[in-house]
Amino acid sequence: MKILLVEDHPIFRLGLRQLILQRWPDAVLGEAHTLQSALSEVKDAAWDLAIVDLNLPDTQGIESVTKIRRAAPQLPILVLSLHEQPTYARQVMQQGAQGYLTKENAPDELVAAIQAVLSGGRYISNAMAQLLALGALSDEGKSALENLGSQEYRVMLQLIAGARVSEIAVRLNISPKTVSTYRSRIFEKVGVCSNVELARYCQLHQIPIGPT
Repeated sequence: MKILLVEDHPIFRLGLRQLILQRWPDAVLGEAHTLQSALSEVKDAAWDLAIVDLNLPDTQGIESVTKIRRAAPQLPILVLSLHEQPTYARQVMQQGAQGYLTKENAPDELVAAIQAVLSGGRYISNAMAQLLALGALSDEGKSALENLGSQEYRVMLQLIAGARVSEIAVRLNISPKTVSTYRSRIFEKVGVCSNVELARYCQLHQIPIGPT
């Protein structure tokens, strides 16, 4: 079994290695501390699973999942994140991840999550599943962010990080006109009139602002 650990914190990578090797002593583990190094790994070698942190030095939010999925469409992805908001879990699963696990729960649930994903299933912790279910059952409790499409969400993350329309177009490989269209839709759905108001709204809903 070959697992790629995409995580920029050495101590947390070490913890992941120990948890995995305790259960699978013969596992081959690779490491990548940036998105670019992860993309090189998945292009040059065959992996059974990628365990991916959302907070990498050279990207933010769900971009890591999107780009790894594009580079290696068949590679299962298990996301590890500090974020407990169900919005994040929903977005990364829509982008093709097979599992979502918070770092807080990793010591207790990592092995079960890996087993589920490697067997062809999906994994979300019970606590996160309950939050997702409650959000689906109660429109009042849902944030407007949950009504955004996956591409709109990606554009939103770039906007609140301070990126210009032209920069977003290059990063997402779409036209500036398309970015502007997405921005207008985001403003309408969220109910704001500027990037500053959008950033405040995201901060209120605990979506990190700026590069992470």
